[in-house]
Amino acid sequence: QCDLSGLWRNEQESLMEISALRDDGSFQGKYLTRVSLSGGCTRVSPFRGAQQDLGEAAWPTFGFTVRWEKFSNATAVFVGQCFVDTGGKEVLVIAWLLREPVGSLEDDWRATR
Repeated sequence: QCDLSGLWRNEQESLMEISALRDDGSFQGKYLTRVSLSGGCTRVSPFRGAQQDLGEAAWPTFGFTVRWEKFSNATAVFVGQCFVDTGGKEVLVIAWLLREPVGSLEDDWRATR
């Protein structure tokens, strides 16, 4: 079974620390993007999320929202699933969307990545 809490590093060297899960499946944590790690002024960005009930599946799904601290006006949401690979290593598979503010409805097309 996969344990979501702990320190995670992705392929771009970003770091994410997830606190212990609460009984209701909610969690919080800290995110340091590679951008903030390499930019001289490292900022920790808080996030909050929820994990699906572990009783329902051995490989839980989860989602969280990051509130970037002081270096971006964007909001990012992440969804994923936690697995254990054949070597016993826990792996998070995640997809994300990032929304940046734009000045008009006409510019909406370029606001989400």
